Amino acid sequence: MLSVVVLISGQGSNLQALLQACEQADYPAHVVAVGADRDAAGLQHAEERGIATFVVRYRDFAGRDEWGHALLTEVQRFQPGLVVLSGLMRLLPPEVVDALSPRLINTHPAYLPEFPGAHGVRDALAAGVERTGASIIVVDNGIDDGPVIAQERVPVLPGDTEDSLHERIKPVERRLLIQAVRDIATERIDLKEPAAR
Repeated sequence: MLSVVVLISGQGSNLQALLQACEQADYPAHVVAVGADRDAAGLQHAEERGIATFVVRYRDFAGRDEWGHALLTEVQRFQPGLVVLSGLMRLLPPEVVDALSPRLINTHPAYLPEFPGAHGVRDALAAGVERTGASIIVVDNGIDDGPVIAQERVPVLPGDTEDSLHERIKPVERRLLIQAVRDIATERIDLKEPAAR
């Protein structure tokens, strides 16, 4: 059984979907803890299920490296087999990435390498593309440029706004995340040799 720590910043909709998957008897992973960089509403999804939570507030530290060191200490207390960034809206410092990689994955609302960064949905709309997507990647020290382990296209429809497009991407993102965690747990995905982009 693969043990997972999930890191969030907000509502935790991907987290909620993963927790629901973990409640299925045949799902080969379980979330052992959920952490956040602020007082995130999504922590409630874990608390309701009796799953450990922790908060390492960025504002409580002098800088990113100090925050990252404290975050890594908290994550490593749970000895996870996998760490999932699920809407964590903060770049991890190299110390954290290097300690956890390659068993560190992230969801992204675009078809990488298209539209990396914090505004993937907005950037896709601004570019006028006919389709974007969702991706699951192994985190490295770049900006959304680690190896892709799963992705799927999502069409951009006439009249789409950032919100409407993002709402259509989210279910795809959740499905890809649940399947990627399953595939990592069952070794169908080897994180030491993820699929080449």
